[in-house]
Amino acid sequence: MSFSASDLLTLTREGLYCPLGGFHVDPTWPVPRALITHGHADHARAGHGRVLATAETLRIMAVRYGADFCESRQEAPLGQEIRIGDVTVRFAPAGHVLGSAQIAIQAQGVRVVVSGDYKRAYDPTCLPFEVVPCDVFITEATFGLPVFRMPDTRDEVKKLLDSVALFPERAHIVGAYALGKAQRVMALLREAGYDRPIYLHGAMEKLTELYKQEGIPLGETPKVVAAERAKLHGAIVLCPPSSIQDVWSRKFPDPVTSFASGWMRVRARARQKGVELPLCISDHSDWPDLCRTIRETGAGEVWVTHGQEDALVHWCGTQGIAAKPLHLLGYGDDGESEPAAAAEEAA
Repeated sequence: MSFSASDLLTLTREGLYCPLGGFHVDPTWPVPRALITHGHADHARAGHGRVLATAETLRIMAVRYGADFCESRQEAPLGQEIRIGDVTVRFAPAGHVLGSAQIAIQAQGVRVVVSGDYKRAYDPTCLPFEVVPCDVFITEATFGLPVFRMPDTRDEVKKLLDSVALFPERAHIVGAYALGKAQRVMALLREAGYDRPIYLHGAMEKLTELYKQEGIPLGETPKVVAAERAKLHGAIVLCPPSSIQDVWSRKFPDPVTSFASGWMRVRARARQKGVELPLCISDHSDWPDLCRTIRETGAGEVWVTHGQEDALVHWCGTQGIAAKPLHLLGYGDDGESEPAAAAEEAA
């Protein structure tokens, strides 16, 4: 009997499992041994026995969950082959957030690549995506519909700066996910020449400080002091998306509400959230980049883990590539992957 990808990875209640290596990839429940692609809470959970991940992801998990988030941990240097049981694994950059990685699993001449979450767009806060040739590519499909074609992120940041210049008396409150998106927006603002302080909601302090410790130049990022909010005319303030319409944001001077997300490509989503200045900034691949990546891996088979699975599976079929949805539950990238209703709005 020939060896196949199904011998390398199977589906269990906890998610993708490698029986030849005795480990899970991004498990949704505590397991004895876990390989983690990146630090977002839907992929990196606390309570595992042993954890293998990039050094940055391990540090992110420690910030989010405490130093004892697992029993033992091991750093996975990018590009280095690691033997686990009867398989070899290698971590490669995914371009999603700081420390994010794809995981290539190989045995008996068969290679499967688990992408985790990934993007191909420019991001100064993490290493760019690396194409890893493989037999089976396991991809996300968060924005896996043809309608999702994201603009240049730098143009979106320019929209924010133009608004700040146009309304110097108003504070600009930008909702952004605390890990990855917020720091990317800050770094892009700095690259665009914005040198004023960028104010932060308290929930963003620790992860932003970690990024700075990793050498990402984010400039001055003071925490918002409640008593000073009314004085922040013309300031840019980053906060969790839930805080945009919260009582917290109401003390700022005539705030311009903004939200940095790929879902801002859907106008109805922006209206629903009461966003005055939508910024279409995604940390996931859009439709063209999903299709391009699948082609470039040379994979003869594609498994789709989460997101708009059916559309991408159908596209693969039109290209002569075998594909199937895995219907994995529990993944949503800290809020960027929203319910299926978004697909209806995008149509």
